[in-house]
Amino acid sequence: MCLKLYADRMSQPSRAVIIFCKMNGIEFEEVRIDLSKRQNLTPEFIEINPMKKVPALVDGRFKLFESHAILIYLASVFPGVADHWYPADLFKRAKIHSVLDWHHLNSRQAGSYVLNSTIAPALGWPHSAVATAEAEKALSASLEKLESFWLEGSGRFLLSSSQPSIADLSLVCEMMQLETVNEKDRERILSPYKRVQKWIEATRNATSLHFDEVHSVLFKAKQNFNKLQAAHLHSKI
Repeated sequence: MCLKLYADRMSQPSRAVIIFCKMNGIEFEEVRIDLSKRQNLTPEFIEINPMKKVPALVDGRFKLFESHAILIYLASVFPGVADHWYPADLFKRAKIHSVLDWHHLNSRQAGSYVLNSTIAPALGWPHSAVATAEAEKALSASLEKLESFWLEGSGRFLLSSSQPSIADLSLVCEMMQLETVNEKDRERILSPYKRVQKWIEATRNATSLHFDEVHSVLFKAKQNFNKLQAAHLHSKI
């Protein structure tokens, strides 16, 4: 039975799971859940994920949510998945888990910054300069830890690895959310972190067969956000 993956490509965790499946030849049906239309709040979707979030996976009678749990499940169940994504070595696995756990309360701040600085103003949602500044401060602290700790060593990827793991994919998809902000702000935020920039590019190249196609929704969203934000500013003149 084919896997069903319920996802919205504007969601960073959704993109990570989609790219992982495509890179590893895992057949799946992508069922779009449009968060902007609140399709995650329908009774049908809540049956699949009571937490009302994407992504969610259905494998026969088995249902699973939370992207990291899904990535670990897929890497463990499908024999064709290359070892570097989720190594059999338990010590390496434990290190990957430590990155993923850290990510939840740290580098996920990229999404908070994008929401406050770009998405909310473009859509006319309530937002504040204070919230934007706080989100940027938290994001910068996370980028500093990525630069000085998780990316230290000679490897091109997290934990000084020579090939990407599910942790690289999860975190880079989060950082890619910054593609939606204006170029000046993105450059200002990322330019101090040379290792981070090289790592993003290395992960993008390692998954190039599918990376840009899955992220194309972000590039289109950036254009739309710019137009909407300009329209809101014009309406206030």
